Amino acid sequence: MAAAPVWSVDPRTGKQREQVAVEATVHEVDAAVRAALAARGALADRVVRSAFLRSAATGLEAASNGLVETADAETALGPVRLNGELARTTYQLRAFADIVDEGAFLDVIIDHPDDTATPPIPDLRRCKVPLGVVAVYSASNFPFAFSVAGGDTASALAAGCPVVVKAHPDHPALSELVAKVLRRAAAGHGIPEGVVGLVHGFEAGVELIGHPLVSAAGFTGSVRGGRALFDAAAARRAPIPFHGELGSLNPVVVTEAAAAERAEEIGTGLAGSMTLGVGQFCVKPGLVLVPSGGSGDRLVKSLTDAVSDTEAGVLLDHRMRDHFVEGVRERARLEGVESPVTPGAGGEHTVSAGFLTVPARRLAVGGAHDLLLEECFGPVTVVVRYEDEGEMTAVLSRMPGNLTATVQLSSQEAAGGGRGAEILAGLTSLAGRVLVNGWPTGVAVAPAQHHGGPYPATTSTSTSVGGTAIERWLRPVVYQNAPEALLPQELRDGNPLGLPRRLNGVLER
Repeated sequence: MAAAPVWSVDPRTGKQREQVAVEATVHEVDAAVRAALAARGALADRVVRSAFLRSAATGLEAASNGLVETADAETALGPVRLNGELARTTYQLRAFADIVDEGAFLDVIIDHPDDTATPPIPDLRRCKVPLGVVAVYSASNFPFAFSVAGGDTASALAAGCPVVVKAHPDHPALSELVAKVLRRAAAGHGIPEGVVGLVHGFEAGVELIGHPLVSAAGFTGSVRGGRALFDAAAARRAPIPFHGELGSLNPVVVTEAAAAERAEEIGTGLAGSMTLGVGQFCVKPGLVLVPSGGSGDRLVKSLTDAVSDTEAGVLLDHRMRDHFVEGVRERARLEGVESPVTPGAGGEHTVSAGFLTVPARRLAVGGAHDLLLEECFGPVTVVVRYEDEGEMTAVLSRMPGNLTATVQLSSQEAAGGGRGAEILAGLTSLAGRVLVNGWPTGVAVAPAQHHGGPYPATTSTSTSVGGTAIERWLRPVVYQNAPEALLPQELRDGNPLGLPRRLNGVLER
């Protein structure tokens, strides 16, 4: 039977643009993985792979016009957003190149023999080595930054791991173009082009996670899809690490004092954050705890006014649009739920933004209203009205894990008065990034960043953004009493590579 075609589709019209590939067969997935494994040795030299990452960034910039045009045609995200995302992607590649050059990620630790210790210490030399071939599953909503050349790929290559990317069906043409740029950059440094493999198709993704030569996987997508792959990774004869970002509600707590001090400002800010990118951000604030009555009513009115002025937008594909419309409909039917601004279908190919409200007591106990504690992808949020702090705490205690959690405090609370610190401590158990008086949309690419959180936000404790994302693709190895002549350069006494290391308990730079 002929392989199924892979079409590029315009989400603004739902029409097919062009056929760009065919779905990969079992044999083609196997060939891609084996080609990636064969390229592993070419990544061993840190100088070569940092230069490769920089060349990849330069190549993407040189091709930016055509890449952004294709990305917009397949995602409807718009040139402004896409140019910014491409800039983020090239910055990411160069940032990982800097990390490779510095070498601290190798975590070199050397302990010389000490017969006076109890028990005696032999000669021990520890560093981190790459895991092997990494399977990368692209995200729909970030066609550059979480796709073929995104953070998973950049960090894996920086670690010395070749990758095989499962392209997202929402931007297959862009995936092909970006893969070609990366392969050209690799070839320019003597690295086989197979160092970046690309496969299309649902079955190819399933086959990839089970391939015995794949050593780890990174995923960004839905809870359902991510959990299925996570289970498959664990069920293998030799289980592998699966670093999945699955879904997040990103709760926001607005204290009574904060609402009294700046209700209108918070309402407007919330509207901007929950509708940004037509609500297609994994860190969109999806549930907001707001006090009942008085200043809380002022906040809701401000939110109503701002969301009402938001134009209808196009989601990434019609399947997502259908899920959004049905998801909103199901939530709006629940008892006690109201819709000050009704979200849903805005036209044949668009959706309109809106929000729902519900009394906190409905969420304080289990039942049908638990649906409101699940992510609804698109421009909608749920405003939960609490009567007192007991209701607020009860709702938070039932929240699943999240990427972010936010608290809006008054100026006095932010200065240490009231229960600000207590609320902040409570939110820490819910999320990997905790914000004060801000909004979670917008994830800075920085060494201190953490983009992860308790399940179902992610399946591990690692981050997919920031310098420490490289740690996902490494494992530690210690050599005991190995002769100097046999040791890797990284672990020799003279430190010929000039690496940061800890020698006999003392940090050296």
